[in-house]
This record gives sequence, structure tokens and C-alpha cells, in this order.
Amino acid sequence: MNAMPRHKLVVLTNPVEGREQEFDDWYMNTHMPDVMRVPGFVSGQRFTWAHAQAKPHAQTWRYLTILEIDTDDLQATLDDLMARPGTAAMRMSDALAEQRLAYVFTAATPVFAPDGAGGITLRD
Repeated sequence: MNAMPRHKLVVLTNPVEGREQEFDDWYMNTHMPDVMRVPGFVSGQRFTWAHAQAKPHAQTWRYLTILEIDTDDLQATLDDLMARPGTAAMRMSDALAEQRLAYVFTAATPVFAPDGAGGITLRD
């Protein structure tokens, strides 16, 4: 039996200046639960900019969200997602800065992980 294709939706965001607490509250308690109700979305996690970076460069985005999608029809899932903002199914906040980026990627390889014995293992 073949597993459904696994995809990642990568979203870069910032709060409106001075409204970070409101942004964080909305994102954690409203937005993420709303997104998780979209069929096909199976997990999500937010990250904040780390001060330690491999190469120094200007910080453009404060937050990164990685959402995992399992679906046989990615476009239909994304269309469903994009039809929801501003409705009762996906309440938006004006504490979210207008400029943001979102990209979808499809898994190209299994997950590589150390096997605990100095080698590498692959998993789905």
C-alpha cells in the first residue's frame, strides 16, 4: 500500500510592530487550530528566529511555521485552505503583518536520521 504524498507548507510571518503578544495568542489559540481543521493538514509547528545563524544576514522574518499536509490532491487541499481566511472557519487577526511568504514543498526523499550506532537510517 502506498502512503499519501507528504508535503510541507512553509510560512514566514511577522507581527505588526508592538502587537507581538496579540499575534502570538491569535496564532497559537485561533489560527493553528483553524488550520488543523482543514482536511489533509496533519501537524504544524511554529519557530522563532534564532540569534545564532550559520551565516550572518539581516533578519527579515521573525516567525516560521511548518505545516505538514498528507493528501492525494494537494491543489484541492490548498484551495480549501485559501477559501477559509476571513470566514468563521479561519478567523484572521490584524496583528498579523500584511507581508508574509508561503511555499509548499513535496517530500523528495525519505527522512535521514542517525541510527544510534554511527550510521544512517531512512524512514518514511
